[in-house]
Amino acid sequence: MANNWNIPVWLEKEVSERDKRCVYCGAEFTPAKISKKTAASWEHIINDAKIITRENIALCCCGCNASKGQKQLSVWLQTPYCKERCISPETVAPIIKEAIMSGL
Repeated sequence: MANNWNIPVWLEKEVSERDKRCVYCGAEFTPAKISKKTAASWEHIINDAKIITRENIALCCCGCNASKGQKQLSVWLQTPYCKERCISPETVAPIIKEAIMSGL
């Protein structure tokens, strides 16, 4: 998966092995040809493209990524999008729970 975010290959590989499903909604990733919404996309948990660490880079579906946009994680988790999909601090992947616990 090529990226435009200057994510080093070693980190791409590590995150791809860790995040097999969307870190937010848990959807299984599909090829973009099948569904763009459930295709994997790179996510900066903290919306700062300069923070390229294993704690800040994750894979989520395009639907969640588009919905979150530039919103802060704690704000986004309160949106109707998350409520409708039962996405909450309790249901997200461990990497997101760590981000929440560190106060994002």
